[in-house]
Amino acid sequence: MLYDLRRADTCIKWLVTCLLATFGLSYVFGALMVALYAGFTPERVAATYAGREMSMTMPPDSTMIVEHPMSMAEFARPEVHAVDTDLLIQDTHVHIPMYGIIAAALSVVVAGLSLSPGRALGLITLLFAAPWLDFVGMWLTKFASPRFALLTLVGGWAMGGGYLLVAALAVQRMWFSHQRS
Repeated sequence: MLYDLRRADTCIKWLVTCLLATFGLSYVFGALMVALYAGFTPERVAATYAGREMSMTMPPDSTMIVEHPMSMAEFARPEVHAVDTDLLIQDTHVHIPMYGIIAAALSVVVAGLSLSPGRALGLITLLFAAPWLDFVGMWLTKFASPRFALLTLVGGWAMGGGYLLVAALAVQRMWFSHQRS
């Protein structure tokens, strides 16, 4: 093999470990953000993406305050974060390239893990396909059917699972494998 992280210099192993730790921290905060805004159930995801369109108009020249009574039950209801088409376009524009860069970086790590070609290709495919599933699910939920919210959840969980698999394999093979240099 041209490139084997088990035999890599300690500086390269440390670089990969720090990269994986940074991505891991990012994934933790990404999961927290999803929990706050969209949730982890098909119903909550559907409400976020298939729900009402929000308006992002400029505020009027004068401010008007409207007061109305609310029951305690209304306060207890979870707030639904609605993602309109404009925000979905913006999120797609920003996230898809970043997910591609992250998938590429993780794929370079996968290439150095001495996996069988089939496993390596499968894992690399997962790393790139998962974000596509996530965003295709969002778009289909918005414009086709709320039932596609499940696809968004599958894509999101697959991204996290792919990352965890790469991180676990890399750490095990770089730092705990008997074939280290």
